[in-house]
Amino acid sequence: MHAWPASEVPALPGQGRDLEIHDTETGGRTTLAPGPVARIYVCGITPYDATHLGHAATYNAFDLVQRVWLDTKRQVHYIQNVTDIDDPLLERADATGEEWAALAERETALFREDMTALRILPPRQFIGAVESIPRVVPLVERLREQGAAYELEGDIYFSVDADTHFGEVSRLDAQTMRILSAERGGDPERPGKKSPLDPMLWRAARDGEPQWDGASLGPGRPGWHIECVAIALEYLGMGFDVQGGGSDLAFPHHEMGASHAQALTGEYPFAQTYVHAGMVGLDGEKMSKSKGNLVFVSQLRREDVDPAAIRLTLLAHHYRSDWEYTTATLDEARARLTRWRAAVSRPDGPPADAVLEEIRAALADDLDSPAALAAVDRWAAAQEAGGGTDEGAPGMVSRAVDALLGVAL
Repeated sequence: MHAWPASEVPALPGQGRDLEIHDTETGGRTTLAPGPVARIYVCGITPYDATHLGHAATYNAFDLVQRVWLDTKRQVHYIQNVTDIDDPLLERADATGEEWAALAERETALFREDMTALRILPPRQFIGAVESIPRVVPLVERLREQGAAYELEGDIYFSVDADTHFGEVSRLDAQTMRILSAERGGDPERPGKKSPLDPMLWRAARDGEPQWDGASLGPGRPGWHIECVAIALEYLGMGFDVQGGGSDLAFPHHEMGASHAQALTGEYPFAQTYVHAGMVGLDGEKMSKSKGNLVFVSQLRREDVDPAAIRLTLLAHHYRSDWEYTTATLDEARARLTRWRAAVSRPDGPPADAVLEEIRAALADDLDSPAALAAVDRWAAAQEAGGGTDEGAPGMVSRAVDALLGVAL
């Protein structure tokens, strides 16, 4: 599966700072100091509908991580998956009468268009769940051979007791885990499971559902968590730098994925740091497909909203915050974009060295994008008030905003 084209990242003078970021697993800050190649895995979409602002906010957050790393002169090995076979996708296809694979392909193509418009840097590998099945099958077989998995009426389940570190990623109590498991694709009430929390690794073939050769597992399709594990182990290996996604993925998805990998390899940890973005709401509720309260990136683009204004709307909120989208927030972003473009269009202006360092410092401080925007606002206000005589300043500010915030002025 191919990703989307990369926008050019302008070179900046000097070097950025190492990123200090909130780690879900510890509940505190950690400084990310990877080697020359920083490794990150971010969980992708289930393509049964278009990209909404909640998705965009998540991928914008991890785009900032990439940009901070690039500014420290590191290379970035970024992996993202697409869950192009899953129950919600099959349910939407059944409801609309569309063939499931065609639906997934169409919505994935639209996602690529949205990411390109928002100038989100693409992953090095963009892997579909269907593509990952040949990697998944031997991993499930190995878990079963190790006694970490068991069969129940043809389905294969992972035993959470097989990983002594289970529960450390999300730090939730068992009752909360059970509730969230039921809400987020698990089946804690199924009789016969060793633990209510045990997740499915391989779903035996059902009538009317797509299926693949599972070798000794029999025909069927993979569970959700093992797909990401197979992809991450293939392309990043154990102990990669950041596992990322929305905050609703901390449990069960990232918790289960870590346990799968740790049980498989006998190594710890699966990822060094777990980073999660907040949820975006509309009309007082989390924006989600199940609720139908979505604002789509493609819809805004069709209404001729500048993608740079969409991105500034996202950047105006701290990545870990839960926030509410309103038309007023978009109007504020449009006004900011107009001010900034007017400021950088002048032939000279106030010196830009300070604003570059302020943006760098803000992003290094747990991706504080609102503080970064405020730094540019101050420079633009000084420019409007009479500015200065530095001929290179407007160009420097424009390049800094492009390279570090992904906004083309």
